[in-house]
Amino acid sequence: VQLQASGGGLVQPGGSLRLSCKAVGINFKLHAMNWYRQAPGKQRELVATITSDGSTDYADSVKGRFTISRDNVQRMAYLSMNSLKLEDTAVYYCNTPARGSYFWGQGTQVTVSS
Repeated sequence: VQLQASGGGLVQPGGSLRLSCKAVGINFKLHAMNWYRQAPGKQRELVATITSDGSTDYADSVKGRFTISRDNVQRMAYLSMNSLKLEDTAVYYCNTPARGSYFWGQGTQVTVSS
């Protein structure tokens, strides 16, 4: 199983980014997909979840600003991030529970700075 995250970058406060995560080696449509983030000096936290049937859930800190979505044909998960804040700066990871374990992508850096 491989998860390949991309789309991070440098953006000003109030800006937008879309992260992508491609899954290889699993029957993608059967698995939930998660986005986590880890800021310097802080624990990794769950940002957003999308289940196999498309239900979504978000951390309170990103509700109304971030949107998680999936494309089962392309085997992709996305995190659209709007109204970015300085405190959104972190390495973002995609994750999926599969085969009795958890698999992680390599992380993509998001830096919000003026």
